[in-house]
Amino acid sequence: MITLYGMGSPNVVKVLIALEELTLDYQFERCDVILGAQHSPAFRALSPNGKVPVLADDDGPITLFESGAILIYLAEKAGRFLPAGSRYTVLQWLMWQMGGVGPMFGQAIHFRSGPPGSDYARSRYRTEMLRLVDVAETRLGEARYFGGDDYSIADMAVFPWFRTLARFFPQAGAGPGLTRWRDAITARPAVIRALGRADKISALDAESFKAATPDQLDRYFGRGAYARG
Repeated sequence: MITLYGMGSPNVVKVLIALEELTLDYQFERCDVILGAQHSPAFRALSPNGKVPVLADDDGPITLFESGAILIYLAEKAGRFLPAGSRYTVLQWLMWQMGGVGPMFGQAIHFRSGPPGSDYARSRYRTEMLRLVDVAETRLGEARYFGGDDYSIADMAVFPWFRTLARFFPQAGAGPGLTRWRDAITARPAVIRALGRADKISALDAESFKAATPDQLDRYFGRGAYARG
């Protein structure tokens, strides 16, 4: 049995999509990172980095953190969505998401309505976010999917971030290539199932934000007494 530990974040959603696409049996265990569950010794034994997602597979047995590593593992386990003929093209776009899209989109969203004095951070991350959007639009103007002709784990990795971006920056990513690609993925039955589950998880996350104490929020955002340096 596979167990996925996570919340409703894009990095968890990409793994949900992969599990549904691969029709693998799995169970989901919510880790309430808003209220600090990721700091427990039990969770740190699974993820030394204290982040979600984490995947545990009894078949290995193996436990993995980092969503990119998890996607590669699942694709290789099932023998799907990482084609031999385009393996390294898929992996380079997966790494592009991990090293660029995820961190930069996340910071752009975080600082979009930041406190006074964050104008530089807001401009810096928005500029890089839009540059990455342009890279994606160019790629999808010349290829059907990020890895080429075939849908792959690269698309599963990128898609949840563009879905999240549309909530906060509706005009970003509205080009014809991205729109075509996003519509095609949104219509996939496995993606519909994964997003339905993710939306329910996100609703629980929203409740945790409402219930969190100021200290718990400071710890979650790494600010106040938890800021370093």
